[in-house]
Amino acid sequence: MTVKTVKTESRYVYRNAEILGGEPILAGTRIPVRGIVTMWRLGTPPEEIPAQYPQIKLAQVFDALSFYLDNQTEINEYREKPRS
Repeated sequence: MTVKTVKTESRYVYRNAEILGGEPILAGTRIPVRGIVTMWRLGTPPEEIPAQYPQIKLAQVFDALSFYLDNQTEINEYREKPRS
């Protein structure tokens, strides 16, 4: 079975139907864009976010935030959904 990974308009943000139901994630990780956005909205400076996720680079954080700013409605819907 082939798993389709879809590149978005963003350099580091991808979608994979097998990971979080296709929610936008950082490439090579299972970290959703909403996770980065949530930390940022709670006041964590982008430069400090890689300390919480050592597997990502600062460029990925900024790309996730840029993706969010271009797709706020979609990402906010993921942020507001209850997680099981």
